[in-house]
Amino acid sequence: MTTSDPDIVIVGAGAAGIGASRRLSSRGHSITILEQLPRAGGRAWTYATSAGPVDLGCGWLHSADRNPWTRIAAELGFTVDRRITAWGEQFKNLGFSGKDRAAARNAFAQWNEEIRNNPPASDCAADAIDPNSSWTPYLQALSGYISGEELEHISVRDYVAYDDASTDNNWRVPDGYGQLITSALPSDAELRLGTTLESLDLSEQKIVLQTSAGTIRTRAVIFTVSSNVLAGGAINLPSVLDPWRQAASLLPLGNNEKLYLEILDGGPFEDETHVLGNPRDNTTGAYYIRPFGKPVLECFLGGAGARACSATGGEAAFDHAINELAGLFGSDVRKYLKPLAASNWAGTPSIGGGYSHALPGHADARLQLAQSFDDRIFFAGEATHTTDFSTAHGAYESGQRAADEAMAALLVPVETSGVNRR
Repeated sequence: MTTSDPDIVIVGAGAAGIGASRRLSSRGHSITILEQLPRAGGRAWTYATSAGPVDLGCGWLHSADRNPWTRIAAELGFTVDRRITAWGEQFKNLGFSGKDRAAARNAFAQWNEEIRNNPPASDCAADAIDPNSSWTPYLQALSGYISGEELEHISVRDYVAYDDASTDNNWRVPDGYGQLITSALPSDAELRLGTTLESLDLSEQKIVLQTSAGTIRTRAVIFTVSSNVLAGGAINLPSVLDPWRQAASLLPLGNNEKLYLEILDGGPFEDETHVLGNPRDNTTGAYYIRPFGKPVLECFLGGAGARACSATGGEAAFDHAINELAGLFGSDVRKYLKPLAASNWAGTPSIGGGYSHALPGHADARLQLAQSFDDRIFFAGEATHTTDFSTAHGAYESGQRAADEAMAALLVPVETSGVNRR
């Protein structure tokens, strides 16, 4: 069947797609959003559990003082918690003494100083590690949390661009960051959930999209899919878009997963506390305990730890997390912990991982990926942002940027824009 012909089709209903749709809707354009998942939000997902809502995807309003989601939260009536969190602290110094924490932080500070004052010619973040440091596993664990990948795969230029632009204000939404993001979707946007884009044809005057639910013809398309999806072969794209696929392949998604454990009555766990499982193991989890006083414990995994979680499966991953916690709090804590929920971003075909990082020597791929094609195809998503990649606000801003580009292109008569088309 053939569906209606909207002004613009947005592929992906995550933060970037919602950002684009809000801009376009405010200007009166008809929009269709295609989303392969049965829900909106993409990598923002507030999941309902018996212990309360938890964010399986993004959970922190990073650089919250300049984050557009902070303003949107106020507009939509969401509470934003601005308290300083326990992230980076170690509850009662369990397994990570104050002396060791100071030494580990010093190693991280030295690495940061090295990449700024004497960046390696290779642009490879691992080449700035002090070879004599005993804290390399700690640095690799941090890289996993920050970038989703070990330092051998991280561009120094890319990392510094993000770090220099970010602020220390990291706030939270008690009702869920994912809930905030999906609540911002404009009511007049046509959202088609569970709809896969199969192919795109540029040979006609209008762009022809073949989807799992039929054919759509439109003047402009905004892609907000993840870099892994764009670089892969799931969508049949014309060869003229190969340079965008190549750019996306240089900005792969790292690995980041979350596990949530329900805290049963009792136990040694206190509200708003945090521990690192094993600072000398690059696969370790970072555990945030009783956020907002909820009876849950969040385990955040990055890089090697997230890959191990995906490879072994949920049960083994929960066992590993509980073992790490038992090593800190004592074996008796096992009876207070119950597996509750887990993400599987690497195993979600329409996403394929956590968030993007530039490979060494390829920070400029973000600019390349953000370029439009022929005033018809536009690209957004966190991977296209040069400083706020890996964040929901970077994705949102990229969606607004792509929407502005698409609207400007729509003002140009078809017969004078781009190449001649039959």
